[in-house]
Amino acid sequence: MPQPDHISAFDLPDPDSLDDDMKEYFAICEEKLGLVPNVLRTYSRNQDKLRAFSTLYNSVMLADSKLTKLEREMVAVVVSSANRCFYCLVAHGQAVRQLSGDPELGEMLVMNYRVAPLEPRVRAMLDFAWKLTVEPWAVVDADRDALRESGLSDDEIFDLSDVIGFFNMSNRFATAVDMMPNREYHAMDR
Repeated sequence: MPQPDHISAFDLPDPDSLDDDMKEYFAICEEKLGLVPNVLRTYSRNQDKLRAFSTLYNSVMLADSKLTKLEREMVAVVVSSANRCFYCLVAHGQAVRQLSGDPELGEMLVMNYRVAPLEPRVRAMLDFAWKLTVEPWAVVDADRDALRESGLSDDEIFDLSDVIGFFNMSNRFATAVDMMPNREYHAMDR
């Protein structure tokens, strides 16, 4: 049974009606990814917010960081698992499969990251991501100390917290607007 056949709960503008910079951005996505992610299509309803979202996403997920791209994607999946965000589980689960070369890892992170054989550093990061997502009021100095004991620097903890916060926000938006992942993600890197 296929997923629902819509991008989001709202009418979206024709991509040809977008501002030139957004048309160019969509063209770059098509060239690099082979698709325009539905999150961008959804945000195209308000191009100023699309620009802001894209800038923030690129800063959190693609800019220089001592966290690897794979680590950031793994965090995205664990946060999205806690929030049951269908869009991000599918899209970022695919990114984990691609970056790790391991189709099983993405599935383990989606369902229960604790069953995955992970390095202690990554396990500590994902434990922190889970706790900050499901019990943010319970995060204390000891949680940051545990990350330091696992080898994370304060800069890495800052970046980790940024990724966790970003995906909690974007998960809620995706759920609120009933955003569906691009169907192509389901079959990629299997």
